[in-house]
Amino acid sequence: MTGSPTPRLLAGLAATLLAIALFSGYTLKQIEGLRVLQRETVERNRKDSLQLLRIQSNLNSLGLAIRDVVEGRQEYPISAYRNEFDRLRVDLDDALKTESQLATRPGEQNRYLQQSVMQFWESMNQVLAIAETDEPRARKMMANSLTAQQASLSSTVSRLLVQNHAGEEQAAAAVEGIYDRVERNIYLFLLAMLAGIAGIGVFVAVSNRALFQHLAQVSEQRSTLSRRLIGLQEEIFRSVSRELHDDFGQILTAIGTMLRRAEKKGLPADSSFTEDVAEVRQIVQETLEKTRSFSQALHPTILDDYGLEKAIERYLPAVEKQSGIKVSFEKQGSGSPAEGHAIHVYRILQEALTNVVRHSKSKEASVRLSYSESAMLLQIEDRGVGIGPAANGGLGLIAMRERAELVGGELQVTRRPHGGTLVELKVPVSAREASQHPSRNRSE
Repeated sequence: MTGSPTPRLLAGLAATLLAIALFSGYTLKQIEGLRVLQRETVERNRKDSLQLLRIQSNLNSLGLAIRDVVEGRQEYPISAYRNEFDRLRVDLDDALKTESQLATRPGEQNRYLQQSVMQFWESMNQVLAIAETDEPRARKMMANSLTAQQASLSSTVSRLLVQNHAGEEQAAAAVEGIYDRVERNIYLFLLAMLAGIAGIGVFVAVSNRALFQHLAQVSEQRSTLSRRLIGLQEEIFRSVSRELHDDFGQILTAIGTMLRRAEKKGLPADSSFTEDVAEVRQIVQETLEKTRSFSQALHPTILDDYGLEKAIERYLPAVEKQSGIKVSFEKQGSGSPAEGHAIHVYRILQEALTNVVRHSKSKEASVRLSYSESAMLLQIEDRGVGIGPAANGGLGLIAMRERAELVGGELQVTRRPHGGTLVELKVPVSAREASQHPSRNRSE
């Protein structure tokens, strides 16, 4: 390589960002014009058409009522229809008022429609007044005058609806034109960007290929070394744990047994030798318990014998006893990690709870273990001060992430909004199916 590719990459990035900014401004302007067109024309016409349909519906109802009066299908006087006419008039006047505010047509058409409606109601008032003294004449006026006026109003509203429909079609055509222009420009811009990105990508690939290969090799070597070190560490822990449990544990148990026999030899109860033997036996018993505890800390045999869940149930009371922190345990479903992964899950749990004890200042913590068909989820949460940014680089968290990668899992450590830290580990389960209907157990 003749020099650093950074200046040329920055220049290409600046040109790309400038082009994106210009195109984005143009596109936003087109979209804003489209929004205005839709808001002021299409949407307004749609609402206007709904009001016109409402007016037309009221006129149709008036027409039916007038027909009933003229034909005399029901033996009611005209005055009996006054309430229905008043109701339709109120609704029709409200619809006309709303429609006049939405209409975009010339004012002459609006005035003509309103004047026609006013003339209709004036005629209706005359007919109702005449009906009080001369119903036959009133019915005749309804048949001749009001029916014609109602038909004229319906025809006018129908023409306005057709006019609105035509306006909507014109607006739709304008919108379609804007869409076409924007789409065409987007295609052109994408082609230009793809060409530019392809050129930059080829340059970056050529410039950094060797670096990426080196990083990949280093990463693979680091992962391999990490797996070997962790595996070797666990083997050493397992071996030392077995030695302590089997050899030293048996020796101390034998010494304790012989001391018990010595106490039963019939020595006087007030003999100093008897007191010394009892003291030594007590020391041997305490040493045996410490040896077993240390053996379990190195490698819990219960993990091999009974599985992860039993190991957790055995470990949590020990944490409560040593730290004074109340630790609750919840389990949902059943299953097990893949073979060989349980020890790593257990170590992550140990490290997470150690961090809770050392740094969280929390009085309680919770451990949740749940299984799905393909994965196991382990959650450790406290109510303490929460993890700080500097803690992400700590050796404990690094070791936890290494073990999570080793078992093909995912580890997330997050600070909770209400305070405290949540550690989540998700790992694949074994081929044995998890329960389809998990039951929830809780122990604290």
